[in-house]
Amino acid sequence: MARKVNPFLHRLGIINDWKSRWFNADKYKQYLRNDIELRTFLEKKLRSASVEDIIIERSSNSLTVNIHSARPGIIIGRGGTGVEELKAEVTKMVNEKLDIKINIIEIRNYELSAKLVAQTIAEQLEKRFPFRRTLKQAIERTMQNKQAKGIKVEVAGRLDGAEMARTEWLSEGKIPLQTIRADISFAKYVANTTYGVVGIKVWIYKGEVFEEKK
Repeated sequence: MARKVNPFLHRLGIINDWKSRWFNADKYKQYLRNDIELRTFLEKKLRSASVEDIIIERSSNSLTVNIHSARPGIIIGRGGTGVEELKAEVTKMVNEKLDIKINIIEIRNYELSAKLVAQTIAEQLEKRFPFRRTLKQAIERTMQNKQAKGIKVEVAGRLDGAEMARTEWLSEGKIPLQTIRADISFAKYVANTTYGVVGIKVWIYKGEVFEEKK
């Protein structure tokens, strides 16, 4: 079962929190659609900034966007001009009179983020690096961090320009997909190579999360 379910959703509400933190029964559809459009826009605009996650929080008169990035300087810009531009564009998209705040949160251990590892692999595949060497280097970088207990990387498509598409994967350590208390970072990404699209999946196991004793 755990092999068919997204590892993040499998643990949602147990050790993972929601990425949209609000509830409004009257405007639920509007806010949900607005959140999806905001995330899509920000991910495209900030693709070079190594964005791992975008958390959106709402209240009756405010909207807060928390952007987790490994390259915060690219988003902030000189003298904070980048944040001001983002704030103006988000205000237009929201189309409501709200107090909008944008927080940039730096990610220091980017090798523990499945999404950032997948982005790095995609960039190298698009530059025609051999896929096996790319996967091995990504696994080595992650496992050098002692917090990582295991990693699995899977790629699918016309690898290295092969005529037929196939799926290849490499792993190191352990990945307990069925253990709900296991803290697993999972991400899907796409590399647009000259031979076609290559799909990338990354699982990173960071140990177990236990409930603190009250």
